Amino acid sequence: MQSLSKGKIWLLAVGQLGWAMLSGLISNWLVYFYQPDETAQAAGQILFIPQGRALFGVFTIIGAITALGRVFDAVTDPWIASLSDRCRSGLGRRIPFLKWASLPLAFSTVMVFCAPVGHMSGINVVWLSVFTMCYYLAITAYCTPFNALIPELGHDQKERLNISTAISLTFIVGTALAYAAPVIWGLMEPSLGRVPAMRVTFGMLAVIAFFCMQVPVFAIREKDYVNSRPTEGTAFSSLIKTFRNKEFRIFVGSDIFYWIGLTMFQTGLPFFVTSLLGLPESMSTVFFVAMTALSLAFYIPVNLMTVRFGKRNMVLAAFLIFAACFGYTALMGPGLGISPVVQGFILVVAAAFPMAVFGILPQAMVADISESDSRKTGENREGMFYAARTFAFKLGQSVSMLLFTALATLGGGGTGYRVVAGTSCALALTGGLILLFYNEKKINDVIGSGESI
Repeated sequence: MQSLSKGKIWLLAVGQLGWAMLSGLISNWLVYFYQPDETAQAAGQILFIPQGRALFGVFTIIGAITALGRVFDAVTDPWIASLSDRCRSGLGRRIPFLKWASLPLAFSTVMVFCAPVGHMSGINVVWLSVFTMCYYLAITAYCTPFNALIPELGHDQKERLNISTAISLTFIVGTALAYAAPVIWGLMEPSLGRVPAMRVTFGMLAVIAFFCMQVPVFAIREKDYVNSRPTEGTAFSSLIKTFRNKEFRIFVGSDIFYWIGLTMFQTGLPFFVTSLLGLPESMSTVFFVAMTALSLAFYIPVNLMTVRFGKRNMVLAAFLIFAACFGYTALMGPGLGISPVVQGFILVVAAAFPMAVFGILPQAMVADISESDSRKTGENREGMFYAARTFAFKLGQSVSMLLFTALATLGGGGTGYRVVAGTSCALALTGGLILLFYNEKKINDVIGSGESI
């Protein structure tokens, strides 16, 4: 089998750039669009769905829809993974899914923001629910096979780390482009109005994302690089076998808490900027792009430090730093006696390193676990390992959306957003504590010697 050249690695990574843009639009702007704060409403944001804790006096409508979408997404992950692992297409097991999922993913992302009634209406709730489910099904159909290519195209730990680094870079860039949306819609807002300008912006980014997602389809002949056989058995049986791997269970347990905390924090970032710091919403773009650019400077150091300290120890350090960042965010505001802009950039500098670590290493860790399991069992279930990971963390993300939309409404004057940041801090510490039990040496021994765990 051929090894993937550096050029091909980057062409593969362009696909990640595409779906990261779409994922960024949903994770960063969906709640902001449908549950706007007073600043956004004053700028002309329309209320499309009922606000406040409309369900059982606890949950918001947008929180329930996004949580249900994540649960649906998590449930379909093993199904898509099983279909991909068992695929017998002449194009390979993964590429056909990338080819056909791209357009539905881009289309459904835009439709999520196109509620048909221009005021608060139950019709908008139904519309949002349907297209949210379509979005999550489509992104699963693209991302699960895409991630399964990492251990298959990377024939050793170095190649897998190189692929993980490249797709991490394009993921960050794609997410940064999604964060740049306010800059784009701000240019069109005077002539189009706020909501139309936002929708046009999302549509433009979705078109770019679609073409990016198609690049790996035409650039990589999967069977030139991968020599794996389709697996047998049902999705359920394959999922059970995957979770029998002890180190994988520990990794996933840690990952769940990371994603709950991170998703709550990312969703709250625009609100932290406007409500806690009193800055315009466009500053969230400035802060995120600055954080992205600075994190890129850590990519080479992270790779070098990983060789010396190992993946687990690097991720543990990142957990601790992220926890400190989240705790600091809970305190931001006039009480610190520092300029709001300076406060924002302190967060940018502090979060850049753990952002680089979590961007690169978790994917590489799953690839290592998958490779070690394959050597032990003789079964190629790469797709199911990534699906099992996403199955778990998407359940975590569904919890995060319920928590965020409920906690954010507590008190006034930004109190709810401070509670969100503090909760994210506690979750990051919990994730790091669980990861202490991960035995990286066992994984490396199996990969290096072929012996059983």
